[in-house]
Amino acid sequence: MAPNSFWKRTPGQMMEFLLGLDVNYLAETLVAFANADGGTIVVGMDASGEREEGIFLDDVAMALQSAQSRCRPPVPVEWHPSETPDGLPVLLEVQRSPDLHSLDDGRVLVRSGRLNRPLGGEEILHLASGKGRGEFELEPVPGATLDDLDPDIIEEYLDKRKKRSPRAIAETPEQVLVEIGALDAQMRPTVAGMLLFGRHPQVFLPKTGVQFVRFLGSRSEPGSQRASDQYGRREEMVGPLPRLIQETWELLWQYLNPTEEVNGLARQEHSDYPPIAVREAFINAVAHRDYRIRGRQIEIHMYDDLLEITSPGGLPGYITLDNIVDEHFSRNPRIVNGLYYWGYIEELGTGIDRMMSEMARAGHPPPVFHETPFSFTVTLYSRRDRAPIPVWEEDMNERQLKALNYIAQHGRITNREYRQLCPDVTPETIRLDLADLVARGILLKIGDKRGTYYILK
Repeated sequence: MAPNSFWKRTPGQMMEFLLGLDVNYLAETLVAFANADGGTIVVGMDASGEREEGIFLDDVAMALQSAQSRCRPPVPVEWHPSETPDGLPVLLEVQRSPDLHSLDDGRVLVRSGRLNRPLGGEEILHLASGKGRGEFELEPVPGATLDDLDPDIIEEYLDKRKKRSPRAIAETPEQVLVEIGALDAQMRPTVAGMLLFGRHPQVFLPKTGVQFVRFLGSRSEPGSQRASDQYGRREEMVGPLPRLIQETWELLWQYLNPTEEVNGLARQEHSDYPPIAVREAFINAVAHRDYRIRGRQIEIHMYDDLLEITSPGGLPGYITLDNIVDEHFSRNPRIVNGLYYWGYIEELGTGIDRMMSEMARAGHPPPVFHETPFSFTVTLYSRRDRAPIPVWEEDMNERQLKALNYIAQHGRITNREYRQLCPDVTPETIRLDLADLVARGILLKIGDKRGTYYILK
């Protein structure tokens, strides 16, 4: 671990700092990380770098043993001291587990941002169903050998990983590929390895590319939907995921109609859709699609009035349309981890939030999400219902993002419905949140007193 590298990070989806040896909280965090995307627990130091005196390795070992006794089944943990200028805090590294873990009191927890959140019955069933399918990413690709991986892409990945990784990595490229699940113990490329580093992944894994179609006219116009003679351009994008993402983004950028406007000394960029929102929708499709589905690839359909991105596979794990703003669960954690080191994913669990906030800031309707058992679609609309929000007014809190997502699904929201979405805050906070969105011109208040509800302006 590079000196000082821990405390440049903060508690979050995959990081926790633990001062003291609270066995109960340690057990909860082990279970939550194992059921989600894994994570690192730094014992003996807080996020600012302040180290707790009197923490010894034997103490940590005993606390970990006691915590494991509360986990059903025990959570696999790699632990080691890490040298820093102030001493030796201990790192406990928890990997995403193929098993469903619970505490001895029956609670099933997942990591949700900075919190360890207990799941309800329906969510537990969804999570158990997803884990029961095994780790498809780690399956070896039939017929593939190490020679089918591209050494240039591997070298590029290793360079980026060294710059971003908070700890030392294995010595040789082959050791790194085994460590990250790109090669199995017999040095055969896995599904994750082939998708990330393959010379020609689609030869072994058909339909893992991207289909882009630019249709003529608007989606709402009669006869404009998917007729073979109604599109102006059709492209099939293939290659390893890092190249696939870059080439597809360059193609998309041509159709976002970017323009620049100089206002005084300030230069402002405008486009038909907020680039960050489009980027997040596309990266999410690549990172979280179900690669077991062989008959369909990611589809990007662009019309004059909307952009539609569809990925094979329904929502993963315990994610639903109701909790998609608040929760995060990766169907493909090794692919997600690889894309993180390439810089395509900045922080886990923030993609939907950024997509929604960017659309709202630019004056567009919120994204519309549609799920079937075998696909997930994000629709972005090019129309603007109001003027863009000035930069100094663009920040929205998590509660307000929940409200926008609710309105996107239901068309409107009442004060009571907002309170049900955010039960841990006071009625006055709810009132101020809604008043703020009205004042910004994002929501329109309809009715009076008990009959009041809010819609997008």
